[in-house]
Amino acid sequence: MTLGSRIAWDDTILPFQLDRSDIRGRVARLDGVLDAVLEQHDYPPEIEALVAEAALLTAMIGQTIKLRWKLSLQIRGDGPARLIATDYYAPTKDGAPARIRAYASFDKDRLEPRVNPFDQIGKGYFAILIDQGRDMTPYQGITPIAGGSLSACAETYFAQSEQLPTRFALSFGRSTERGSPESWRAGGIMLQHMPKASPFASGGGSGEGGLLEAQDIVDGDDEENWNRANKLLDTVEEMELVGPSVHPTDLLVRLFHEETPRIFDSQRVEFGCTCSADRVRQSLSIYSSKDIGTMTTDEGIVTADCQFCGAHYEFDPRTLGFEADVPPDDGE
Repeated sequence: MTLGSRIAWDDTILPFQLDRSDIRGRVARLDGVLDAVLEQHDYPPEIEALVAEAALLTAMIGQTIKLRWKLSLQIRGDGPARLIATDYYAPTKDGAPARIRAYASFDKDRLEPRVNPFDQIGKGYFAILIDQGRDMTPYQGITPIAGGSLSACAETYFAQSEQLPTRFALSFGRSTERGSPESWRAGGIMLQHMPKASPFASGGGSGEGGLLEAQDIVDGDDEENWNRANKLLDTVEEMELVGPSVHPTDLLVRLFHEETPRIFDSQRVEFGCTCSADRVRQSLSIYSSKDIGTMTTDEGIVTADCQFCGAHYEFDPRTLGFEADVPPDDGE
């Protein structure tokens, strides 16, 4: 895709609400954060596309939840694309950016270049995990891989696990601007019916394998409002989603002016990893000195690499585990 003049809305998430329809939503635009996520690795195009889609979904979903710490997406399958994992870290204070990181595990020899990236996941599950920090019980919701895309999996998750009608319209890929190198860019819109005390759907749904879909959990005026908003979203064009020449507020007015859109403060997003030597040391604190010995290299050190950002750590094995007999060196 070739892009026009740039506006200052990259790497942001814009919350909005459609008052007439009782629907909330998000507009997301990612470019620099995607490049930062993907440049940590040398992924083939099929895996890059899955990571880009997962990161975009994570940005929008994470911003809808009042997080104290972290929301994660995990997509696991039995195909060549074994795992796509993302984390969204909530802002630590007002005005601070949210942070996103992501990585993939895949079997390079089994990848099929001319096959749809989603089909390379195979059978598996789509999971959302919410960690609200110390002394809080983590939450995990899981649905089967279904629907033909990661965004369809996310829609099924919200219908099946949360009873919330949800819709995503996404666009992502490599973009070029005159005089600039090729880079990744993604944009999308999320619609979600506002939570309410409605009857909990039971029995089989109309989705793949009997899974619930949005139409299974709305009726009456809610169904009419939901269908109307979705028909308006159907008119969005790919270049309107990815920008950067279309302002998100202008896009919302163009799509939903009859639904009385109300716009809230935007949220900045950046690449960020929480790995550190202390965190690695803590993760190894459950092991005995014998266990640590099996991790020690011929050079007499224990090494660890962050799968998200590629940071490399080296430790003196005597400083690791619950039987450590030498205090850690601050310079380690």
